[in-house]
Amino acid sequence: MTGRTTDITAGPGGVMTVEVGVITGDLTLRTDLSDGAVTVKVQYKGADEWYTVQGAKAQLADKTDVDAVHAIAVALLDRPSG
Repeated sequence: MTGRTTDITAGPGGVMTVEVGVITGDLTLRTDLSDGAVTVKVQYKGADEWYTVQGAKAQLADKTDVDAVHAIAVALLDRPSG
């Protein structure tokens, strides 16, 4: 499994997850690549539990695209100023 992580701050409305609904505040975002499938997950910064971001699973044609997917997820979800 290949992965990237970045600390983010969720904007107003937070980040919608599959497992627990909306989470807010200071988070860590992780983009995982396994067998050509990419999944974006978040956790409360420093916590143990990871949650899948709603709608953030896809197959990649090229595994090198994981960096672009991670950069886009960070750009969309890191909203410290709202």
